[in-house]
Amino acid sequence: MTEVFKGSFTQQEPIPRAGITAAMAVLQHGRLHRYNTVADEISETALLEQEFAATVGAKYCLAVASGGYAMATALRAVGVKPGDPVLSNAFTLAPVPGAIAAVGARPIFVGVTQSLTIDLDDLEAKIGQASVLLLSHMRGHICDMDRLMAICDGAGVTVIEDCAHTMGAAWNGVPSGRSGAVGCYSCQTYKHVNSGEGGFLVTDDPEIAARSIMLSGSYMMFERHLAGPPKEAFDKIRYETPNISGRMDNLRAAILRPQVADLATQCARWNERYGALEQGLRDTPGLTVIERPEQETIVGSSIQFLLLDWDAGDLRDVLARCAARGVELKWFGNAEPVGFTSRYDSWRYADAPAMPATDRLLAGIVDMRVPLTFSLEDCALISRIIRSEVSAVYQRQVRAAQ
Repeated sequence: MTEVFKGSFTQQEPIPRAGITAAMAVLQHGRLHRYNTVADEISETALLEQEFAATVGAKYCLAVASGGYAMATALRAVGVKPGDPVLSNAFTLAPVPGAIAAVGARPIFVGVTQSLTIDLDDLEAKIGQASVLLLSHMRGHICDMDRLMAICDGAGVTVIEDCAHTMGAAWNGVPSGRSGAVGCYSCQTYKHVNSGEGGFLVTDDPEIAARSIMLSGSYMMFERHLAGPPKEAFDKIRYETPNISGRMDNLRAAILRPQVADLATQCARWNERYGALEQGLRDTPGLTVIERPEQETIVGSSIQFLLLDWDAGDLRDVLARCAARGVELKWFGNAEPVGFTSRYDSWRYADAPAMPATDRLLAGIVDMRVPLTFSLEDCALISRIIRSEVSAVYQRQVRAAQ
């Protein structure tokens, strides 16, 4: 009998009971705006910022409307101006080059390796072309951050980390987002904490923090930020920094606070599921598992594998066969963007010279979400289905070649 998976790849777990209770309290008192407080009240948003800063070991934290807003704010706060070049990954999602375009800057794309991380040799070759790197830890894969920071520090390049897929992850024990000047995180539904939309920006630099707070729309209420820099950091910049409103509200903050408190437990649960899937996919003919370095502490909220150098028709066939059995796989090799799987040459607002080595890898990347609503038994079933369908198409290729 052919096995079929009947679960959902987009269904999230319920918001924790503590988050629902806190959200109801906010709805009942009606003070949703982060600066709308009564005497002696500390807003949910200010508390959330303080708690998230402690979670990742940052001096300063700002809660904002989205991860994309956090990145654009970080770019502005470190001094990126219209027309400036900004280095970034060729393998990422559209909000990353979108953040660069939002400030009027120009993306310069850096290649990807078979580990699905930024190509540090290519970065080294291009490092002199820009003064800022917006580094995407795409799909949770972290590159050798020690080497990356040595390259960037040596060239005087400021690093902003996009940690949308690595909240809770680390490299050599350093939390993701804490190697560069700024770390940006997402709280969108499919990320590691869920408020529908939302984001964080963290830094140890008081001027970057102050500029970010002013950019987010603090007016002159910056002293209400428990995780903000001292008042003196605002003395000059408050008069020259535009208000580009993108604040988080107290309702989303109330939902997020218990999730941030439980982040380590949730990350461990994701990794159990990732491990079950990875084990089930290993040694599948024609399929390459992405090996994770021992220095990397992962959060397995999605899984990727390579069908490297496969014919596009055969790869589409694998996706269709898996879909017929209930398994939703996404592919980054399509010439036209589909869903979220756009490529660097899809973003026509950016100059994108051809990158043949990167194109080869993008053509083979298959991606799958791993929601916590999956059981370990679900993961074993899903890996059996993928293994079966990949093997069937691969054997057909072998027969055709004989």
